[in-house]
Amino acid sequence: MTGPDDTYGDKALAAEYVLRLLDQDAHRAFEARLLEEPELRALVLDWEQQLATLAEDIAEETPPAHLRGAVLKTVATDPAAASRRGWFTGLWARVLGGGLLAAVAITLAVVVVDRREEQGPSYRADLISADQSISLMVRSGETADALQVEVAAGSPPDGRVFELWLIAENAAGPVSLGVLNASALTSIQVPEALLAGLATGTLAISDEPPGGSPTGSPTGTVLAAGQVQKI
Repeated sequence: MTGPDDTYGDKALAAEYVLRLLDQDAHRAFEARLLEEPELRALVLDWEQQLATLAEDIAEETPPAHLRGAVLKTVATDPAAASRRGWFTGLWARVLGGGLLAAVAITLAVVVVDRREEQGPSYRADLISADQSISLMVRSGETADALQVEVAAGSPPDGRVFELWLIAENAAGPVSLGVLNASALTSIQVPEALLAGLATGTLAISDEPPGGSPTGSPTGTVLAAGQVQKI
């Protein structure tokens, strides 16, 4: 049974995940939980919506020069970070459980806006098959035209490969974004002409012969699909 402390702890983790404050190991562990826990996905979506709404309401303004440095210094990874982890998450839990939520969210929104201006739009999509035997996580990379794709569960049939497709709104058909490495993270550069369609499109994977579809369209079974979300 999940208690109040667990709930507040997950709220804190969800906030850190949305703000990209988790280290690599914690990030991967959290995303593994996202595949199994709908309540956790709901917390992430709630944070994304809250911060997006706050960011829209905040007038464009240059924050004080010391603010960014102070925030980043607080959350930066250092040799003592592991020992402070429990304290930091506990602090988040108390803040999230109290009346300071709005003030903290506004401060974090300023940081989010600042980072997004540097990195460009951020996207995510979770591709899960109907029987949940195959799941992939797609996230924005370091630049606006980069995607990182990780196969979290499942593999293509023997002698086949996964190929990623973009289905843009009002497009004539799917467009290939490339063949995926089923056992490692795949980095994909999205052609500039497809970026506008990515923001509101759907991503899907099919199984194809080695090297990808010979026709430019899916020739195998479409195994999983997911709507792209701008975050």
